[in-house]
Amino acid sequence: MKLNFTGCTDPGLIRSNNQDAFYIDQEGRFFIVADGMGGHAGGEEASRIATQEITAYLLANWESSQSATQLLEQALWSANKAILQDQENHPERGDMGTTAVVVLFRSQEQPLCAHIGDSRLYRFRESQLQQMTEDHTWIARAIKIGDITTDEARVHPYRHVLSRCLGREDLHHVDLQPLDVKVGDRLLLCTDGLTEELVDPKISRCLQDTPDLEKIAISLVEAAKEEGGQDNITVILVAVEENF
Repeated sequence: MKLNFTGCTDPGLIRSNNQDAFYIDQEGRFFIVADGMGGHAGGEEASRIATQEITAYLLANWESSQSATQLLEQALWSANKAILQDQENHPERGDMGTTAVVVLFRSQEQPLCAHIGDSRLYRFRESQLQQMTEDHTWIARAIKIGDITTDEARVHPYRHVLSRCLGREDLHHVDLQPLDVKVGDRLLLCTDGLTEELVDPKISRCLQDTPDLEKIAISLVEAAKEEGGQDNITVILVAVEENF
């Protein structure tokens, strides 16, 4: 199989700055989306550090004897450590943190996803959209145990409260999962600026409308802005195609 991919980011309609960051390895080996938070430009710095550190660690250790799981997990720990160090050096950014969702394709090993926070990975297969990650939020847990409904969650005042993010001393666990992908699948990595505005059926329609990935990415961003564009919006699309 071969991968086709694209990505874009937009500040949205309300915010003057963009605290999202993304990185696409041009060889298609890995993809990163991060959504920063924190005042004094802390969010921008946190997401930048995360994408930079994860990228640097993966590139430096790609040919090492580490398994893909070890490689990806250590990349995120490296990012967490770097953000903590920056907080120490710049106390005015002491409350900054960031989400991260990373997809990794390494030869001879199963594709992997790692994530922290509420940036998501979706898989679009045979016209069906499936959320592959579980948000690290108070709300997601409340839905899981039946305290609130999905519709209630969309307008709940605590919907943005993260239970886990990069940039915390008490981060003890990184979620990693193998990915089942096959030819014809499309993967969507995105920040909550997209998913806060668009329900799954609308995302599915955008993914279904055209084979052109760049047009899909733009249509997703524009659709989120049409629904209010309250937050920064970032998407990466990865299409799994036949290797002719």
